[in-house]
Amino acid sequence: MRNVQRRTIDAPMDRLGALLDRVAAPDGPLWPAPAWPPMRFDRPLGPGATGGHGMIRYTVVEHVPGRLLRCRFDPAIGVVGEHELRLEPAGRGTALVHVIDGRLTGGMRLWWPLAVRWLHEALLQDLLDNAERAATGTVRRPARWSWWVRLMRRAVANRSRKGTAGGPARDTTGTGGPARASAVPHDRHAT
Repeated sequence: MRNVQRRTIDAPMDRLGALLDRVAAPDGPLWPAPAWPPMRFDRPLGPGATGGHGMIRYTVVEHVPGRLLRCRFDPAIGVVGEHELRLEPAGRGTALVHVIDGRLTGGMRLWWPLAVRWLHEALLQDLLDNAERAATGTVRRPARWSWWVRLMRRAVANRSRKGTAGGPARDTTGTGGPARASAVPHDRHAT
């Protein structure tokens, strides 16, 4: 399985590189939390740092400051392979590229085409929007969640809201806050 998400942004590589290096920082402008579970690692970015976002777990295998972050998936999630965020020169701008290269195993062979792929691509498009906004001050063509992504997120949020009898809903967002479909304004993602 190979999945590539790419956006060319009219900004210098150094400006985007500074954002890339803060991708897992709690106050970093790149990662689209709280709409998506935050990316967290057990130490600063560098080989051996382990973490992930939500149930997706991985370990940093390479970090070239300002240029590349490559991680290897924990095979227990059902993906044997790697994913990376990298910057490439692109004319007068810079391309921010995310690549997953791997082999699906177990239940992920079903879940990837049914749900995970679509959620992953929506998250990445939100990340690319954030990169463009942080680097240029605007987003030319904001991403929109498909009806399928909105439906899956709503189903998870509804299941989470039920919680336990007499208790609060479980937090499935990974944000530490109440479970909810999205902290991003709904009209931004309407189709």
